[in-house]
Amino acid sequence: MTFNELSLIQPILKAVADRGYTEPTPIQGKTIPLILKRKDVLGVAQTGTGKTAAFAIPTIQLIHQIEKKNPGKPILRSLIVTPTRELAIQIDENIKAYSKYTNVKHAVIFGGVKQHRQVEALRHGVHILVATPGRLLDLIDQGYISLKTVKMFILDEADRMLDMGFINDIKKLLKLLPAQRQSLFFSATMPDNIVQLSRKILKDPIK
Repeated sequence: MTFNELSLIQPILKAVADRGYTEPTPIQGKTIPLILKRKDVLGVAQTGTGKTAAFAIPTIQLIHQIEKKNPGKPILRSLIVTPTRELAIQIDENIKAYSKYTNVKHAVIFGGVKQHRQVEALRHGVHILVATPGRLLDLIDQGYISLKTVKMFILDEADRMLDMGFINDIKKLLKLLPAQRQSLFFSATMPDNIVQLSRKILKDPIK
């Protein structure tokens, strides 16, 4: 299988080719078509298997197709939550690479630094927001972010999220997200507590 067989649009195929990608990894080949069909997905994948591209590429495509005719300020359509600053930056850099031939705007927010630059990016409007839980809830509380327009919610590295004590933050976020949304859930392992969490987030997911 090649990326050309995954129903991807030309701007994304061009960006993927720029990265030297030719064949999708197993997680990419399985999940990209499902996400493009707007299915909820439960993905079990280790770090280093190409998981970020598996959710970022179809997310960019769906948003590009919906928003390309909207000339106004970008509206938040996709929220990607990940446990660490390093992972958040890495995901955002990948989104930048995959979306460079589209009109999709994105930003990343995380704690441990001053919030001014992150708030400025949000003020200009973004389609995709990558965030760590603490800074995300902080900026929501301050009124800088509303999740009411989110169509896609992606929880990455769910097992690490729970190991790091973020379960209550995730529960708070779930209350703020629209009930009508597409959800994607990725974890390297699937112990019982992760299975229980996935059931609260996903509707009829394909594993």
